[in-house]
Amino acid sequence: MAPGARVRRHWPEYLAEAFGLGLFMITASLFASLIEHPASPVRQAVGDAMARRMLMGLAMGSTAVALIYSPIGARSGAHTNPATTFTYWRLGKLHSLDTAGYIIAQLAGGIAGMLVSSHLFRTWIDAPQVHYVATAPGRWGVLPAFGAEVFIAFVLMSTVLRVSNHPTLSRYTGLVAGTLVALFITFEAPISGMSLNPARSLGPALLTGELDTLWIYFVAPPAGMLLAAELYVRTCGRGAVFCAKLHHHSAARCIFHCRFHELGATAEG
Repeated sequence: MAPGARVRRHWPEYLAEAFGLGLFMITASLFASLIEHPASPVRQAVGDAMARRMLMGLAMGSTAVALIYSPIGARSGAHTNPATTFTYWRLGKLHSLDTAGYIIAQLAGGIAGMLVSSHLFRTWIDAPQVHYVATAPGRWGVLPAFGAEVFIAFVLMSTVLRVSNHPTLSRYTGLVAGTLVALFITFEAPISGMSLNPARSLGPALLTGELDTLWIYFVAPPAGMLLAAELYVRTCGRGAVFCAKLHHHSAARCIFHCRFHELGATAEG
C-alpha cells in the first residue's frame, strides 16, 4: 500500500488514539482535582495519602478499562502510549508509517487533553496539590524514579503480552491492564509519579514548564517494555505475538499484522 493511501485509510485509528489519550488526561485532571484539591470535600474527608492514591488508582484504572473496551479502543487497539506502540512495532506488528501516525496522534492527544483540562478546571488544576497531574520524581530522586518506571513498564508489557496472546485469557487483557494501573498509582506513584507513558507526561510538563526530568518518562517506559518484549520473544518465540490490539473481541477492523484468528483456532483445538 502506498504511503498516502495508508494514511488516508488508517487515519480513523490514528484519531482514535489521540481521542483516547485526550480523554484519559481530562479524566485524570478531573479526578486529581476532586481527590487532591484542598477545597474538595473528598480531600477533606480522606486525610490519608495512600487512601487518596487508592481512590485515584481505582478511578484511572477504571478509566483505562473503559477506554480499552470502548469502540474507540476496539478500533485502534487502545495503545494510547508511544512506548506500547513502539514495542509492538519492534515485535513486527505495526507498519512503520502506522507507528509514526500512532505516536504523533498520542502526543497530540495528550497535549490537547491537558489544554482542555486547563480550561475546564481552571484554578483547581493549577493548585500545588494537583499541579496539572504532572509526573515528577519523588523524594528519593531521579535514579529511583527511572528504575521504578522501567520496572512498572516491564511488568505491564510482560503481563499484557502473556494475557493478550493466551487463547482463553485474551478477552480479559483490558481488565488486567487496568488493575495494574490502579496498583501502580497506589503504590508506585510516590517514587516516580507513575507515568508509564511519554505522551501522558508531555502535556503536563509543557504546561508547568518543568522539562528537566521529562527525559525519564521518554526513556524509561520504552526501555522497560522493550525489555519485556525481548524476554517474551526469547521464551515464547516471535510467533507467539498474534496481534497488537489490547481488545480484539469485537467487529472493529484491525490494521496490524494480525494473526488473532490463529489464537482462536488454538483455543478451539
